[in-house]
Order: sequence, then C-alpha cells, then structure tokens
Amino acid sequence: MHEAGGAALREPEEREQRARGALLGLAIGDALGMPTQMLPRSVVAQLFPSLEGFEAGPPQNAISAGQPAGKVTDDTQQALLVARLLVEGQGHVISHRFVEELLRWAELAEADGSEQLGPSSRRALEAVRRGLRPEEAGRRGDTNGAAMRIAPVGIAVPLEPARRFLERIEEVCRPTHFTGVAIAGATAVAAVISAGVAGASFQEALGEAQHLARQAQEHGAYVAAASVAERLIWAVDLVSHLDEESAQDAIVDLIGTGVATQEAVPAAFAIAARWRADPWRACLIAARLGGDSDTIAALVGAMLGACAGLEVFPQEARTTVVQVNALDIDRLVSRLLALRDRLQQEEVR
Repeated sequence: MHEAGGAALREPEEREQRARGALLGLAIGDALGMPTQMLPRSVVAQLFPSLEGFEAGPPQNAISAGQPAGKVTDDTQQALLVARLLVEGQGHVISHRFVEELLRWAELAEADGSEQLGPSSRRALEAVRRGLRPEEAGRRGDTNGAAMRIAPVGIAVPLEPARRFLERIEEVCRPTHFTGVAIAGATAVAAVISAGVAGASFQEALGEAQHLARQAQEHGAYVAAASVAERLIWAVDLVSHLDEESAQDAIVDLIGTGVATQEAVPAAFAIAARWRADPWRACLIAARLGGDSDTIAALVGAMLGACAGLEVFPQEARTTVVQVNALDIDRLVSRLLALRDRLQQEEVR
C-alpha cells in the first residue's frame, strides 16, 4: 500500500473522513458493546431482544450497570490517551509517560467506581507500582488491551517502511502488552486502519494485516498462543461461507469472543469482513454476541470506519457518542494526520 502514488491517493477531505471514521467508529462500537460486555450471548438476547442502538448498562451487568446509553468504556478512553501521547511525543509514545498517564487514569476511574482495567494492564501497572521497570512490566500481557488502544497509531503512521510501523506499535505495547501475540493483534488492527486512511478497502487491507502481524508475532516476549495472522484469515474465510445466523454461531463457538488476543482480534476481523457493507450493523452484531463485546465492536468500528469513512455511521449515533462522552475527536485527528504527513515527508527525504 503506497501512499505516494497510484489508486491509493485520496483527496485530503476523504482522508480526514476516514481518520475520523476510525476514532469515532471505535467509540461507537465501544458504546454499543458497553451494556453487553462479558455477558453470555443468551443473556444478551434476553436483556436486549432487539438491540438496534445504544442502551444503558443493565443492572444484571456488574461491569456496566448504571452507565448511560452511548457511554464508552476504557477502550475509547485509552485509545484517546494514546492519541494525545502520540501528539505530545511527536509521533512516539514514551513508555514512562504512558505509564504515568495510565496510572493517573486508573486512579481516577477507581475513585469514581468505574475502574475497567483489563487483566494485562492491571497486572503490569501493579508491577510498576512495586518498582518494576516499564520495559519489563508488560512481558506477560497477552490480552487484547494493546489492540483496543492502537487505532491512533494506524492514523498517524504510514505502513511503509514496515520497520518504523512496527516500532511505533511496540512503543504502545511495551509497558503492558509486550508479548508476540499482543503485538501481532495490535499490528493487524493498526495495519487495516493505516491502509484504510491511505485509501484501501477492508478487503484490500487484509493482506497487509496478515503480512505485518506475522512479522510482529516474532517480537516481544514469547507466550504460547495461536498465530493471530493465520487465525484472522481463517476466521474471515470461515464466516464467508455461512449464512448470517451460522456465521454468528461460529464466531462465538469456534473463533471465540474472549479477552485473549487470538480470539478477540480474529473475531473482529470475521465480523468486519462478513458485514463490511454495513459498518453500523457490523458493530451491532458484535455487541449482540456478548463476551468481550465492547472491545470487539470497537475494533470492528475502527477498522471499517477507517476503510469506509465517517458517513457510514448514522448521524444520530455519531452525535450521541460525542455528546455523551464530550469527545473532541476532530482536533486529535487533525494532529494525528499532521504527524502522518511529517513522517511521509521524512521518508521522501
């Protein structure tokens, strides 16, 4: 995927719409999955027989009970934190600053009772509090927390050269998720977003995602885990041959909707590929499946938003998620795209 010429060139307005689609799509998917997160699919169906939009967190959900409809979770909050740190670091995420800001965020969340840190992030931050260096704290993190917050890197960093792209992803992964499987999951998602911002469709971006994820899984600390690169392509192929109901069954029963990177990321790719013609519906389906639905729907929204643009999501949904969460996405997107332009100019020189 070359940004310097060919069919991938896009008008600045379209590029901005795709970048905004990535961040706002992430927030929309996240908010749709907020009330259903970590519930069994059968319970989701009982609580929300017709899930067609944002819902409040139900009393039956210990994580999201009492949250208003349209409220995002830590997926969006941490992605925006990464975006701000990328701007502050002029294209880099500095480990100690990331840890400082994540600790501050976690403390505020704990104080108001909305703490939602995932298992890998919680474990890493506790290790840092005990005195472990950030460079070592993330060497057990194998869940999907890196993938859920990586979208800003996809917006700010071109795919080429691949070495630089992987280095910038590792900067985000290092403090909490510095394992091959987590880096691979984050890389696959970021690759689709970066390719989408450059003008690719989701189908065109799949090859880049697999290629770079395969490289990325050789980085970081080793954990015994299936290949994200191979599982995401298998997952996409699996659901492409099934009717809609059978495809959803397969995502839950075969691919998995848990917090493990090798489940959540392939599940998001399968949903995005199967329902790519209707990104809003794709996010709704991800939310209806339960499990780690807020993260999976967030990944679906981010990838399809980057590959299709902001307008694929209903205006009412966009307005709601911005207003409920007081999001300032447009300014962040402008700054992330300015970083991308600078990186491309550096490469030309």
